Amino acid sequence: MRAFFQGRITLRHLRVLVEGLPPGGALGRAASRSPWGTTEYLLAELIDRIGRLETDFRNANRSEKTAAQPYPDPVWRPGDPTPKQKAKTEAKAAREARQGYQRIVAIATPQHTEKG
Repeated sequence: MRAFFQGRITLRHLRVLVEGLPPGGALGRAASRSPWGTTEYLLAELIDRIGRLETDFRNANRSEKTAAQPYPDPVWRPGDPTPKQKAKTEAKAAREARQGYQRIVAIATPQHTEKG
């Protein structure tokens, strides 16, 4: 940019230079509003797939008496809620469900309404 303002290159040359910047660079990440580049997303996907393959392998080779293993949780990605945010959302949903249940019980059977 300094070269443009000093008059050493044209606006067209500056535009060509900016358009040629890598998409995983700082400008590309800022434009996409994501802190991760393609490499990070591919690595997260690879980790998830390896975890699922390992679980499939273990479940296929387990004895018949043992229970099947569940798949591992996927790796956190930008835009996903953090575990703390997820727990808070689940607690709120459980609280609202309990309140809804209590309202239905209060309407259907007033003698069984919880006090307090």
